[in-house]
Amino acid sequence: MPARADTRRDSRYGVFSRAKLDKLSSESPRSPQPTAPPTRFPRKLALLARFLSVVAVALLAIAAQPAPRQSAATPKQRYLSPLEMAITPDGRLLYVVCQDSDEVRVVEAASGKLVKSILVGHVPRAIALSAASRILFITNAWSDTVSVVDTTTLQVVRTLPTGFEPSGVIFDSRANALYVANRLSNDISVIDFKTGQETKRLLAGRGASYLSLSPDGKFIYCTHVYSNPGAFRSQPESEITVIDTATQTVVERKPLHNVAGAFHLTTSADGKLSVVAQLRPKNLIPLAHVEHGWVFGDSLSLFGSDVGGMVQIPLDELDRYYALPWGVAIAPDKSKLFLTTAGAQSVTVIDVRRLLQTVRTRRQPFVNDLSASADYVSSRIPVGHNPRGLALSPDGNRLYVANRLDDTISVIDTTSEKVISTLDLGGPKEVNALRRGERLFYTAEFAFQGGFGCSNCHIDATIDGLEWDLEPDGFGKDIVDNRSLENLAGTEPFKWNGGNPDMPTECGPRTEKYFFRSQSFNSQQLTDLVTFVYSLPYRPNRYRPPNDDLTPAQERGKAIFERTKSKQGAEIAETNQCGYCHSGPKYTNQRQFDIGSGKATDRSPIIDVPQLPNVAYSAPYLHDGSARSLEEIWTVFNPKETHGVTNDLTKDELNDLIEYLKTL
Repeated sequence: MPARADTRRDSRYGVFSRAKLDKLSSESPRSPQPTAPPTRFPRKLALLARFLSVVAVALLAIAAQPAPRQSAATPKQRYLSPLEMAITPDGRLLYVVCQDSDEVRVVEAASGKLVKSILVGHVPRAIALSAASRILFITNAWSDTVSVVDTTTLQVVRTLPTGFEPSGVIFDSRANALYVANRLSNDISVIDFKTGQETKRLLAGRGASYLSLSPDGKFIYCTHVYSNPGAFRSQPESEITVIDTATQTVVERKPLHNVAGAFHLTTSADGKLSVVAQLRPKNLIPLAHVEHGWVFGDSLSLFGSDVGGMVQIPLDELDRYYALPWGVAIAPDKSKLFLTTAGAQSVTVIDVRRLLQTVRTRRQPFVNDLSASADYVSSRIPVGHNPRGLALSPDGNRLYVANRLDDTISVIDTTSEKVISTLDLGGPKEVNALRRGERLFYTAEFAFQGGFGCSNCHIDATIDGLEWDLEPDGFGKDIVDNRSLENLAGTEPFKWNGGNPDMPTECGPRTEKYFFRSQSFNSQQLTDLVTFVYSLPYRPNRYRPPNDDLTPAQERGKAIFERTKSKQGAEIAETNQCGYCHSGPKYTNQRQFDIGSGKATDRSPIIDVPQLPNVAYSAPYLHDGSARSLEEIWTVFNPKETHGVTNDLTKDELNDLIEYLKTL
């Protein structure tokens, strides 16, 4: 097993020691490695004792889990989790979106002094400041609303409804129109700000999340955290949805090839260079190639007159990867580009002149060339845990970085490219097991050469919508769909074949051996990680009517789900009734069956029964992701009725069944 290097590259001039790297997470004390047992005890007994201790903690976590329609009951600190920021034109104030405390904190940029905390909706995700700086707009992802804040009084003055899970937001002052990217309904709401009414809904790609306005105000760009649905086992494809603000219509869909996870986008002040932070997953080949960098490509897409068409460039190095490129900003004079790498706890600084020179002189695509970044990366600046959004001061001299899992903001001098201060936002000082586990989930520190972490595939602790060839069992064998992490307690065993009996096995030895290819978590860290994963609640189900009063279509679908006889009156075998496998509070009997969906690539047709709550959000479907929609599960992949009796259903009846399943 390859050991992790003792040093990591810090800048163009040198490296820093493992001790310095460990200092980055000093607030989260690492438990000492277990001491070796006395030699008179067999090593197997020591390993068994360690395993049983982890299992005991996991069982406690399971016992504490809520019913499927409740939030996680595990006690947790009220951390702030700063995610995104906006800065006033005079550079005096920072408006900081704090995701876990459901607020916007207004702080003085120079001192970090708290001016006011403004309560908004649940799980705020993005922020925009009007051109005149009089109004703030904050999306509330789990409330499906936008909070409108008067910057004079620092009060919420309006709350506007949106689509499912609003993420990005932009205000077009000229048209008095608000644009909101809705991550789960895959569209963009256009809201007349004067009336507060949505005037239209524009179709976006899957996982519409981040919006950016061109400097001239003519176009809005939307990026997406998931790839668009495509053919089974094909390279993921995403897009940048381009909206003309004059007509409020989609005028272009710029393709992002081999991209599944596009985050922030920014454009230079002169409008000639746009930059998108993105992930390029290598999900079509086995993870046997981790040591060669073939899991994720951390990269940028460039477009605009400076580069011509769409150009993708790598961020990684030959011996070090910079996981989860997220927030991006360009200096006012276009001299430098700044990028947060959320899994690497760093900010990458790129020399724009050298970058453009490299792009113009290279004749062939070079996004997979891990030596290329040395031509344009000027430094890598260590910051706090899970850096996300960033904001440049109006003069470009200071860069503010939101360290989500530290409750701090790093302040970087953009000339020296060094952190000169850290603003403490005032969150809890105790770092508990949940927070330690969350840091482990979002870091790439444990994978070989920092290549990736749990959150690379489970974006924002959800899914990535991809199928993966995970273990080294041969090319194209046992393809698996990425399952949701919501409220997992009581759904054991894990893996699609049910091969992992519990979460410590899923996140521990299996991850170390087949994913990270590097020594990973000690027993305390594994316990913390499992504690965090088991704490993840369900997102709100937008298809479930208030008070669970089902619509007529949903009631008809429920009757089909619960039926024991076909329409012709024939008894349906108990094991082929929907409610047999999908039983219990989370709609799984936690057993394994052959439902006829096995493929030639599977080593066994036996699969684990998946849980169904929030199934509408987790496409594609079946164990290998071959069904692109719920409809295809039965119209394409159930010809012999081995996965429920459905061939006697009309199209409308099948739609009713699906409408009911969406409410679970």
